[in-house]
Amino acid sequence: MTPAPAVPLAPVVPHAPAAAVVAPPATVPEPRAEPVAPAAEAKADPKPLATKRSKGPDWWLMLKAFLTKGRGIASFAPSSRFMARKIIDGIDWASAKTIIELGAGTGPITAELVKKARPETKVIVIELDPNLCGRLQERFRDVPNVEVIQGDASKFGDLLAERGIPNVDHVLSGLPLPSFPQALRAAILATAARTIAPGGTFRQLTVMPLVYYKMYRQYFEDVRFRFVPFNLPPGGVYVCRGFRG
Repeated sequence: MTPAPAVPLAPVVPHAPAAAVVAPPATVPEPRAEPVAPAAEAKADPKPLATKRSKGPDWWLMLKAFLTKGRGIASFAPSSRFMARKIIDGIDWASAKTIIELGAGTGPITAELVKKARPETKVIVIELDPNLCGRLQERFRDVPNVEVIQGDASKFGDLLAERGIPNVDHVLSGLPLPSFPQALRAAILATAARTIAPGGTFRQLTVMPLVYYKMYRQYFEDVRFRFVPFNLPPGGVYVCRGFRG
């Protein structure tokens, strides 16, 4: 038997490796910046100045006000720290809710109030002179519980009513009350009597020690004088309770 002829096998051709298919990178959109309102770029000022900025040192502002306003300003110089501390001495800070200061000048007494008062104690400061009020606003604009008002301190009852404040614990006065007409002086003290809460006080600074003691005794049952020698000029504080009406 004749064997069948062998069939030649086709040569094996190696296959070329398939090229890898690479997907194009995904396009990531660039983050879009949100527009920023101009008011958000800078921290908003919670207490914009209501009056012009005052130039010069405190003593110059007081002296200028004294020379131009005369008897409407109590002193030619700011109260010393000894006077400022004396007028607030004895206040019960734990219970005081509202304190008002009349005729604050450049604010030495206000500064002591800020140091002693609790954050929840409201401090109302009234000053009529625009230059002095401007200094007060500059100095205490960042103190949340202090409100500086440019206005007539003799009408402080109306200013309190506008803010819904029926009573205050203490009235601190830097007004030259003895120089005021008798009717105006009596009206201011009567307003103080109506607004001061039970147990509160009316406190009046003076640079003429004891000269007007009898005058304050006409209005209050209990009047006590505290002498302050370290002041320019030397003076003191009347602490008054029990309005006679």
